[in-house]
Order: sequence, then structure tokens, then C-alpha cells
Amino acid sequence: MALDEPGIDDEVFDKEGTKFVIEKGLFDQAKPINVDFVYTPQGSGFKLTSSLSAAGGGCGSSCSC
Repeated sequence: MALDEPGIDDEVFDKEGTKFVIEKGLFDQAKPINVDFVYTPQGSGFKLTSSLSAAGGGCGSSCSC
């Protein structure tokens, strides 16, 4: 996960004032994508889950950044 400006090949979503930018090709492969902000004893951060996670690709069952 990184800060980025939208490009011509990107999808942009605005959720309650927060913009999410994802490459259209990746979005088509990964949707649906869920983004949660979680608090754990190790710290807090974003937890991403998608259909790519369920298929065994990427980071396993979910990605946390």
C-alpha cells in the first residue's frame, strides 16, 4: 500500500472522505476488496482482504499494512 496519484489506468473510490486508488486490471482480478482499520496489541493499521487472498495468492489469507 502506498500513497499515489490516480492515473489513466486506475479506479478511484471515495469512502467517507478517504480516496482509494487501484489499478483497473488488478481491481478486476481482486474484487471484492475490503479495507478495514484494525487495532491489535502489536499496533494498528489497514487490513486488506480480497478474492486474491482467498485464492491463495499474495500474502495468504489477508494483507496488513
